[in-house]
Amino acid sequence: MPSAISRTAPPAVAAAPAVLHQPQRRRVANRQALLASLVCAVVLLAIVVVAGRFVLYDVAVATDFSQKNLAPSLQHLFGTDWMGRDMFARTVAGLSLSILVGLLAAAVSSVLALVLASIAALGGRRADAVVTWLVDLFMGIPHIVLLILISYACGKGFWGVTIAVAVTHWPNLTRVLRAEIMQCRESLFVGHARKLGQGSIAIAVRHMLPFVFPQYLVGLILLFPHAIMHEAAITFLGFGLPVDVPAIGVILSESMAYLSAGMWWLAAFPGLALIATVMLFDLAGSSLRKLIDPHSTQE
Repeated sequence: MPSAISRTAPPAVAAAPAVLHQPQRRRVANRQALLASLVCAVVLLAIVVVAGRFVLYDVAVATDFSQKNLAPSLQHLFGTDWMGRDMFARTVAGLSLSILVGLLAAAVSSVLALVLASIAALGGRRADAVVTWLVDLFMGIPHIVLLILISYACGKGFWGVTIAVAVTHWPNLTRVLRAEIMQCRESLFVGHARKLGQGSIAIAVRHMLPFVFPQYLVGLILLFPHAIMHEAAITFLGFGLPVDVPAIGVILSESMAYLSAGMWWLAAFPGLALIATVMLFDLAGSSLRKLIDPHSTQE
């Protein structure tokens, strides 16, 4: 019996390390999958921007009436419109412009959110009350109405749309960053930094900014899909980019007059491409959020 026990004991002991390392392998695999999703999404979006601005833009605006109203084929993947313009090239060019508007508007809006959140969390009770009132005011107005009014007041066009989107998308991110900064302000390491004689600016730069930067970065990326959708919406309604620009909102707006004639591809493919672009931004933001949050990789 002793010999039998000695023969069976080593396999059980040898199997224990493999069981212990299995969760760690799963976490590494999850992080690698998230990183691959993030890289793929960013690369695809970069390809759309480069192709739309530098490769297909001339094709998107070129007209050929001998090729008008053609259904999707190998020569024209998304078909052609009533002026013979290639819809695939127009769609890619429109997505490229929408991404550029979204990037610029989201960057400005996120910086505005960070500044207002810092003022609310560090500026005292009155500053917090003023920022909270501004957040409630902007969130209380119907979003699309506010976008239209600001875009129209700024002259519409590229800059009018960008300004309208930038100054209307900061309230939610402001609330999140304000809560994070207030949590950091009450933390032990900030208290120890104050006791060691560090000033407010040094604490903000060395401790608070690194603390809220992951949340800020994720919020910035998640602002992109909202900015792109709202740019397309107000352009579709006629308060955004001009009609001579190959923008997704312009394409969808013009296609409405031809759907009854059976030219379904004028709206179907640009609409699906817009949804795919928004989903790519959402995938990038979700992957980055899970990479930053160590608990999510254990799920």
